[in-house]
Amino acid sequence: MTTTETPVPARTAKATPVRRPKRQREGAAWVFLSPWVLGACVLTLLPMAVSLYLSFTDYDMFNSPNWVGLRNYTQMFTEDPRYWRSVVATLTYVVIAVPLQLGLALVVALALKNMKRGRAFYRSAFYAPSLLGASMSVALVWRALFNDGGTVDNLFGTGGWIFKPGWALVTVALLTVWQFGAPMVIFLAGLQQIPGELYEAAEVDGANRWRQFRSITVPMLSPVIFFNLVLQTIQAFQVFTPAFAVSGGKGGPADSTLFYTLYLYDRGFVASHMGYASAMAWVLLIVIGAVTAVLFRTSRSWVFYASDTEGGVR
Repeated sequence: MTTTETPVPARTAKATPVRRPKRQREGAAWVFLSPWVLGACVLTLLPMAVSLYLSFTDYDMFNSPNWVGLRNYTQMFTEDPRYWRSVVATLTYVVIAVPLQLGLALVVALALKNMKRGRAFYRSAFYAPSLLGASMSVALVWRALFNDGGTVDNLFGTGGWIFKPGWALVTVALLTVWQFGAPMVIFLAGLQQIPGELYEAAEVDGANRWRQFRSITVPMLSPVIFFNLVLQTIQAFQVFTPAFAVSGGKGGPADSTLFYTLYLYDRGFVASHMGYASAMAWVLLIVIGAVTAVLFRTSRSWVFYASDTEGGVR
């Protein structure tokens, strides 16, 4: 008796995916990155290079630049008293506006976090002024409110804040504080990421609200506080529109609202000293970079990250 064996079908080899060469993959990546790279080179790096060159020249936008070396920088630091008044006005504004804005944003975020109904409405309402922050129309309305005969004058009889050197800068700072919506939303997102178990454990241990805020909320929210601090500080150094609108582009009264960017605009586009304005712009860039570096350096002592191996909520 003969038996016939059934032939076993041959295994089909799995089709291995074809891997493109590395050069071909990099080429595809550069194709997708090319719009950003082109925009960065043409709209950012090239103007920065031209500005750096012009900072060493005497240029009035009508004639060819005349190389003067470091004269713009020496004149800025040793011969221009209005430059130093603009530095003082800007630093005063940063010291006043940034802490007040962040403090108000944090207080409102804490209130919205505990709100059960209407949180979405109030969050949108408080965020709306930040959308209009750079608008010249809002700055003009703000000037009308604090002008002589304006709403604030009618309520308190102040005689118009924008005409008083001691109060004009405060008027601009209040406009910035009013636009606390963006940091508030960021604070609210950070508060919602704090585990509720920490507060429950603190209540069991008998910690009151202030103790919970100081020992749990602030340490756990410190990365968000640091982020908002850096962001708002950089923006405060570059403030322009409110000061231009409130002072009519002059920086008055008595140069109390002569912010750095406003004086830069005056030197470059009003007096046609574009070389001098370019030097001012580069000094501002260096100062903002230095302040940001100091903030990052000092953050090691007060910013708490959940991934820190040292652990523990301070």
